[in-house]
Amino acid sequence: MSKTEQSDLASKPIFKNIFSHSWDDMPAVMHKHYANRAYTEDVTIVEGTLDIMCAGPIKLFAPVFWLLGGLPPQNEKNVSVKVAFKSNKNNKEFSFDRTFYFKDRKPYSFSSKMIQIKDSEVFEVMRFGIVWKMNYIWEDNSVKLKHKGYAFNLLSHFLPLPITFLLGRGNAVETAIDDESFSMHVDITHPWWGKIYEYKGQFKVKE
Repeated sequence: MSKTEQSDLASKPIFKNIFSHSWDDMPAVMHKHYANRAYTEDVTIVEGTLDIMCAGPIKLFAPVFWLLGGLPPQNEKNVSVKVAFKSNKNNKEFSFDRTFYFKDRKPYSFSSKMIQIKDSEVFEVMRFGIVWKMNYIWEDNSVKLKHKGYAFNLLSHFLPLPITFLLGRGNAVETAIDDESFSMHVDITHPWWGKIYEYKGQFKVKE
C-alpha cells in the first residue's frame, strides 16, 4: 500500500468505511466509540459495568475457557470493565483490550483484533487463531454484530471452521443512551443448550 493510500485511511475512522452510508446517520456517541483511524496510534477508552452469565458447556468447562483467555466464564453482576480500542500505526487493524474487574479474582484481560474483510464483513481474531466472522451494521438505531460463522487464522489465511453447532451463534447490539454513553448486549446461543453466554450493561466514552 502506498503512503498516499495510508494517509487517506488515516484521515478518517476505520469504521466509517465499514458502516458506509450509515455513518452519517449514527449518533455522536457511536462516532466517539468508533473514532480510531488506521495507520495511527489512536486510543479510545470506554468504561462501564456488565452483568455476565454463563451456562451449559461454558460453565461446565470453565477452567478451559479461563486458560484459553477468551470471554470470561463467570456468573457475576455489576462487573467493572475497561476497554481500550487501539489502532496500529503499521496497518488498519482495530484492537480491543478488555479488562474485567471481578470481586473475587484478579483483573482478567481479554484481547482481540478486528479486521475488515470486505464492506461490512469483519473478522474478530482471538487467541490461538480462532476467528469470529460477523457483519457489522447500523440497523434499527443500533450497531449490530451479526454472526457469520467461525474460521481459523493460519499465517493470515482464514480457513473456514464449521463449528457453529459446537460453539453456538454469537450476536451483539450496541445502542446509544446519550452523547457519551451506550448500552451493550452480547449473547451466544447454542443449538442444543440454548443461551450459554450473555453479558449486558452500559459504557461511557472516557477519552
